[in-house]
Amino acid sequence: MRDRDHVREIDHVLNGRPSERDGVVAQSWRRCVNDYGLDPTRPSPPHIVTESRLREHREQSERLIAIARSGLEALFRQIAGQKYVLLLADAKGVTVDYFGDPKFEDELRRAGLYLGSDWSEQLAGTCGVGSCLVTQQAITIHQTDHFDLTHTPLSCTAAPIFDTSGNLTAVLDISLLRSPQPKISQSLALNLVTASARRVEMANLMAMNRGDWVLRFSTSPEFLDVDPEAAVALDGSGRIIGMTHGAETVLAQQGTGAVLGERIDRFFDLSVDNLPDLMRGRPTEDRLITLRDGQGMFGHAIAPQSERLSLPVARGGPTSAFQSIGGSDPAIQRLVAEAARLAPTSIPVLVTGETGTGKERLIRAIHASQPGNRPFVALTAATPPEDWPALAEAAQTGTLFLDAPEDLPPASQSHLLRLVAGLDTLPTRRRPRLMTATAADLPALVREGAFRPDLFFRLAAARLSLPPLRLRQDFDWLLDRMMRQFSHLRPDSLRLSPAARAELQSRDWPGNLRELANTLEVAVALAEGAVIDLPDLPPAPLAPVERPDTLADVLAACGGNMALAARRMGVNRSTILRRARRDGLLPN
Repeated sequence: MRDRDHVREIDHVLNGRPSERDGVVAQSWRRCVNDYGLDPTRPSPPHIVTESRLREHREQSERLIAIARSGLEALFRQIAGQKYVLLLADAKGVTVDYFGDPKFEDELRRAGLYLGSDWSEQLAGTCGVGSCLVTQQAITIHQTDHFDLTHTPLSCTAAPIFDTSGNLTAVLDISLLRSPQPKISQSLALNLVTASARRVEMANLMAMNRGDWVLRFSTSPEFLDVDPEAAVALDGSGRIIGMTHGAETVLAQQGTGAVLGERIDRFFDLSVDNLPDLMRGRPTEDRLITLRDGQGMFGHAIAPQSERLSLPVARGGPTSAFQSIGGSDPAIQRLVAEAARLAPTSIPVLVTGETGTGKERLIRAIHASQPGNRPFVALTAATPPEDWPALAEAAQTGTLFLDAPEDLPPASQSHLLRLVAGLDTLPTRRRPRLMTATAADLPALVREGAFRPDLFFRLAAARLSLPPLRLRQDFDWLLDRMMRQFSHLRPDSLRLSPAARAELQSRDWPGNLRELANTLEVAVALAEGAVIDLPDLPPAPLAPVERPDTLADVLAACGGNMALAARRMGVNRSTILRRARRDGLLPN
């Protein structure tokens, strides 16, 4: 179509006259004129962001780029011989990754099919990336579908990529500099880019939820294990904490409203306890699951791994990084909220808590909640001081984790102070974040003269305190989560008997989460049947010791259950009742 004809066609759309444009393109053209004030008679060159802005966009998308890279390389190998170029744009429309034939690089740059090009609809007009961002649907914008005359030789096919919370986070685009074929010729490109976007979402979900159950499902068993249509991640209670867009589409059709945060049994005729039956050991055709509307699908469950992958999650979405910290305990929820607010800052954080309460796990969650494949370097009292400068240098742009600094002798504390002070001379972008874990009462050590106050105040700008296991109200959540983490040790499904669960709830747990994990791992290995009972539980390694916890704290952790509180404190129920009345915790 000649330039004059193209402008006339746009004018027909804007004035309601008969037009050959489809609804999506026509709506986009109206937005370009009425909302963005673009002029179809004025061809504009590609909009390329500055190098500094491109770096910012790429840094914010670094995790997604790393996850998507291998899949995009494979896709480009499929299309390279047909002179296509492959673009990955972020949620603002800026191209943050690119695959193209170097022989056409200059021509691709001039067309804007290159790094740093801004394809947002308000700047570029109707185009593959921009219109995909607006409609949140896969789309082909072919030649004269483009609003800007500069882009009418192009054929662009784009598909959206959603994060695990259902938010559009990127667009994958396949483009041709020119195509002599009609729009229907891009059907294969549309299928390829849609399938690749689905696989990127799947890879992202798997990377962010290594410590959780993942349920992948498909309408056909043939590709269930290798290329499923959809997937959700589940916490220990069976609630959906992450999903692919395909999963959201399928589950939203069940008429239950929101998907994220709902229990899996609201959508499928199964519970989290049925997931071991859907693992790879069974034939795919036997793994039939049923939606609440009666539709049959095939499911593939993947058990939690013991260690989460240290991949950071997107800025503004700390839930995925912190989801393994705890359940519905109000104190833990407040702690996670504080940690999430501190995470984007460079403020030094001191995490305190008894041994085994998960201090390093919390610190790693703070580190992982920010984008970029940044280093995490640990420095302990056992590390020779002459090695510290090298470790500090290795931690630049990332996190320098100081573990148990109270174990350092005075001379080493002075050495550490000089090292920490020297970090302030580094450029801000390269300065490592200081995070410290301790089981000691550092303020008391400072008052006693056993720990340098100037070092303490450098390390403890912000303080987070993890409660001991015996005072946590999410004990059952932790118990169920750990049981599923150890399920890989046994091919059959295991569960705790009520007596075994009550025994575990009543223990003092001086070793906290670490002791609980050890206990369950041994019990899983020793159990002969499908049920872990009292004889399968190893004895507590230490006898209960007197703790300074108040009765109110223990009762709160036990949900007001006096019998359970009595078992935890090693006294009779009547003693608990008498103390509760004495302390005004119950009416007289």
